[in-house]
Amino acid sequence: MLAHRIVLKRGPSIWHRRLLSIFRRPTMRECVTNVKQQDSGEGGVNAFVAFNQAPTGVESAPGRLANCAIAVKDNICTSEFPTTSSSLILQDFQPSYDATVVRLLKEEGATIIGKTNCDEFGMGSMNTYTYHGPVLNPFQTPSPMIPWRHREQRSAGGSSGGSAAAVAAYMCYAALSTDTGGSTRLPASYCGIVGFKPSYGLISRWGVISFADSLDCVGIMAAGVSQVHSLFRVLEKYDINDPTSIPNELRDEARSAIQSNLPNDLKNIVIGIPEEYFPAELNPSISDLFLSTISKLRNLGAIIVPISLPNTKYALSAYYVLASSEAGSNLARYDGIRYGFRSGTRSPVTTSANVYASTRTKGFGEEVQRRILLGTYALTSEAFDNYFLQAQRVRLLVRSDFDRVFRIPNVLSSTPNNPSAARRVDVIMHPSAIRTAPLVQRQKENSELDPYVQDVLTVPASLAGVPALSVPMGMSRDDGWPVGLSIVGQWGTDELVMAIGQLTERALGGFLK
Repeated sequence: MLAHRIVLKRGPSIWHRRLLSIFRRPTMRECVTNVKQQDSGEGGVNAFVAFNQAPTGVESAPGRLANCAIAVKDNICTSEFPTTSSSLILQDFQPSYDATVVRLLKEEGATIIGKTNCDEFGMGSMNTYTYHGPVLNPFQTPSPMIPWRHREQRSAGGSSGGSAAAVAAYMCYAALSTDTGGSTRLPASYCGIVGFKPSYGLISRWGVISFADSLDCVGIMAAGVSQVHSLFRVLEKYDINDPTSIPNELRDEARSAIQSNLPNDLKNIVIGIPEEYFPAELNPSISDLFLSTISKLRNLGAIIVPISLPNTKYALSAYYVLASSEAGSNLARYDGIRYGFRSGTRSPVTTSANVYASTRTKGFGEEVQRRILLGTYALTSEAFDNYFLQAQRVRLLVRSDFDRVFRIPNVLSSTPNNPSAARRVDVIMHPSAIRTAPLVQRQKENSELDPYVQDVLTVPASLAGVPALSVPMGMSRDDGWPVGLSIVGQWGTDELVMAIGQLTERALGGFLK
């Protein structure tokens, strides 16, 4: 019995709110009230950077998402709100258009309630690298003698921490996020909600401010898998404006491979447990909770098999080379000349180079500058073969690992599955994060590599471009904070992943009561 033990700044427990939002849509008034009460001021969550305090015209809106309040991450363009990507360099940027995903939501009657805080340009795993200040995790363990505002301040995770916190604190029905190397699944795990990274290319990226084009995906966050699924069905459309959008022919081929295989229960579902996903950094209490979860699923008829994804150990290094290289290229456009922040220069000779250097030095935060420099070096002629090309080779190996273990073939691959291989798996399961939400004030005390290690369990699915869903599986016995379970499928099997996610959510529902 946990619901009565966990409190928010005001009002019902966070798990009580989560149960409410799973079984009914929060009203617009409830969402607006919760934002006003919990998001600003001393001890506020700081999830929103822009907020519509008086949504109008929503009562009679038609569509599948009528009267739904949706929050949108601040690196996804919206015509009614500024889009800053939580960076000084874009502090005054006001798009004249909506991103495709925002337009599709509006066409189904959704109301965009506001823009959510994030790590600058999506670079981070703690949501502390942001021009708007860090996002605090709304989940709190009990301590009746200590007021909410003086309790431990933990990270909501990043880079989509604002979206995760908004959902967890019942400030919206669902939220859009982005996921490059785990930026949806990690904060979902920390905040005790559901976070979904779709197959690369299924949801349009047009109107999303680029971090790493070959990795970026628009993610979905909500209290339960059914809400995530409802948004996915609205957003999963081919977009001619997005050159990475997968054509309808391949989408249909992937659907046909799973249409007759969507399960009604967990009986005979083959779940693979990768031995490489239990690194030394993984908290033992999370390992124990994961093993207990797998035992419950086995008792419901699931078939549990060990698998090996041997190239996982190279994935994190390859990811940071590739992501930083693409970031260095993408962020070259922010020069202070055409739009966005421009710094003055005290140089007696005001050359273009002076304006560029001064603007980019002041406009970008330390973490963004660090990744730009790393990526620029990796793309130099001296380092290109040893770093960038080698990382691309590793990416292919990681992708081939996934193709080798899944029962359903990859419709994007020209290499067919080996028919002589042993029994293949329907999905892979592993912990979403190596620990629970870290303390915000301790970030500077940690090793400089610590924030990057947080992505070690989420990066492989990003490199392979496959769908990955994080669902809450319980609380750590060490500190009572949420822990997420990741469910990973073959490319294009997003519906199968969510179907198994719903069954798993139902099987684990006891810990919410």
